[in-house]
Amino acid sequence: MARYSNGESVLSRLARLFEAFGPETRSSTVSELSERTGIPLPTVSRMVAELVERGWLQRDADRRVWIGVRMWEMVSRAAPMRELSRTAMPFMTELHARIGQHVHLGVREGHEVLIVEQLSAPIAVRSAVSTASRLPLHASAPGLVLLAHAPADVQEAVLAEPLRAYTPHTVTDPRALRMVLSRVRRAGAAYCPGLMDPVATSIAVPLRAADGQVMAALSVVLPNTESATAMVPAVRAAGVRICRALADRRVSELAVMSEDPRPLRTGTL
Repeated sequence: MARYSNGESVLSRLARLFEAFGPETRSSTVSELSERTGIPLPTVSRMVAELVERGWLQRDADRRVWIGVRMWEMVSRAAPMRELSRTAMPFMTELHARIGQHVHLGVREGHEVLIVEQLSAPIAVRSAVSTASRLPLHASAPGLVLLAHAPADVQEAVLAEPLRAYTPHTVTDPRALRMVLSRVRRAGAAYCPGLMDPVATSIAVPLRAADGQVMAALSVVLPNTESATAMVPAVRAAGVRICRALADRRVSELAVMSEDPRPLRTGTL
């Protein structure tokens, strides 16, 4: 792989450039990208020009740079997320029609929750969460669900980190958080009033693959009122239906494979 004089690979610099964009940084100037990544301005300018030409980045009339349509197209082909979203969306839509608030589909990405799908409404309670947003594992309902079912090493790593308090209700003590995770596993859901925002309650349930492994979390964000607890059964029911649909899809795929008359070859895909 080609490398620069300092030993850094071209791919490493490309990754740093794309990682400079985030939920709070949707667009940047070339100078801002250079400052944020530490890559020399002439190099960033050349990289951006080529990426714009290929459609991976785009530039607006003010010369600010955005993630391009070509990059979105490639990312949208990610098979696991595509199949998960396709399976979950009809049930998310029904749940959204019933509650009229935010409905999210999230997966664990490292020590964060990545929101891969969202349904919302103009009258919904305020929320800074949107598709491609990231949430903390310890301070969000989907995060607690995913952390509760994460491997032990992931749990220990998160518990060893400084845990930010977003509101007075955020659990930041590792011992107390272990108890919360245990309750989430027993209950099969996380109910979190005011955990990240005093005005909002978040409810989340795990979504399991056909093998029983938790692969995602279905969550809703509602006004933080006493009536929010009444929505827990609806979220549970939607989660159960999504899990069944995921299992049915897997069974259908295996059935198609078993009907394939071609012999299997060892060591091939």
